[in-house]
Amino acid sequence: MPRPVSASVHAWAAAGLTRGQDGGVTIPSEPLPVDPRVALLARGAALTPVWRNDLGGVTFRTDDDRFLKFGPRNAESTMAGEAERLRWAGGWLTVPRILEAGADDTHEWLVTAALPGLSAVDPRWIAAPAVAVRAVGEGLRALHDALPVEDCAFDWSVERRIANAAGRGIRVPDDLRTAPPIDRLVVCHADACCPNTLLGDDGRWLAHVDLGLLGTGDRWGDIAVAAMSTEWNYGPGWEDALLEAYGVAPDHERLAYYRELWNAT
Repeated sequence: MPRPVSASVHAWAAAGLTRGQDGGVTIPSEPLPVDPRVALLARGAALTPVWRNDLGGVTFRTDDDRFLKFGPRNAESTMAGEAERLRWAGGWLTVPRILEAGADDTHEWLVTAALPGLSAVDPRWIAAPAVAVRAVGEGLRALHDALPVEDCAFDWSVERRIANAAGRGIRVPDDLRTAPPIDRLVVCHADACCPNTLLGDDGRWLAHVDLGLLGTGDRWGDIAVAAMSTEWNYGPGWEDALLEAYGVAPDHERLAYYRELWNAT
């Protein structure tokens, strides 16, 4: 769950965000120590840290246009799972291309090729929120329309999300255990915050990143988070523009439910 940002996050978003348990993601303002395993993955390339999260995960960009994600294993998602999802989704959408993935007893890593474009929260698009919000909404709808539910082996249902939270020691309130009836079953991004959409120079959506939890679920699970993210990143008043760009009328019951579920898990 990315926080509002104002610094340049092109590299950060193109690498893919990882949501810590309290949503803490920061852009390093100074050099970070380089783990020997990261140095091996770099293969002599220069490294620039572009983000880190509260779980100890760090992403570096290399000077030969790769991103190296490295961090301790965590119970919410795995980089191996993200690699599997990226390979699958890449058959229908522009997503980061996997170059290498691996793990040892304590840590895991993922190496991807850099993508063109800028994050929807790059300063260029923070200064043009109407353009950015439109791209996020249209891009999310395109993702939902493109990815085939019948071919998706990944699950992001309410039941799965609650079970995942329980595995991390989180007790979801009883009133969130019964979801509204599914409006439309789609393959959800599962972290549809604005930074995870990349825009081209023309201001249209270009690619999606951070698909570590991608799976089937009600489309409002994504829409609610995307709409909520507009306020974090651009300020209040952009939710309706996001819904209009996506092409759906407000459903206040589902918006409220899936926001609460997101915050609870």
